[in-house]
Amino acid sequence: MRLVSAWKHLAKYEPGGADRLLLARLVTDGPRRATDLAADTLLDLSTVSRRTRSLVDCGLVERRPDPEDGRGTLLTATSAGFAAMEQYRRERDSEVAAVIQGWPPEDRFQLVRLLTHLNDDLLAHHNARHCPGGRSGVSAEDREK
Repeated sequence: MRLVSAWKHLAKYEPGGADRLLLARLVTDGPRRATDLAADTLLDLSTVSRRTRSLVDCGLVERRPDPEDGRGTLLTATSAGFAAMEQYRRERDSEVAAVIQGWPPEDRFQLVRLLTHLNDDLLAHHNARHCPGGRSGVSAEDREK
């Protein structure tokens, strides 16, 4: 619930927050329909439509016909969108590094270990729900590597 709340706060109050959230999903997950993007980000379809229109106007996202359904449209990140997302990641990483700079090395190690563990478990949970019969996550042995 805290993650959902943080996403909605980011999208509503941080300038460009919704744009970055939507662009990140397109960069990470590939082309998506607006309805799927709204479900993935837990945002209203009207917000997604408005924000993707802005991303298209900026040249960061483009609309393409859905090959599975000619009536539908897929949103996809452009090369400029990938570059913008990479720049944002560098800025975010720099900011996080500055915040934890004074932490003892063991604390920084534990933060990385626990966030990796959380990400692996979130992926396993997602795969179990959405990919029946497929690989459902990362083993404990792989997580320790």
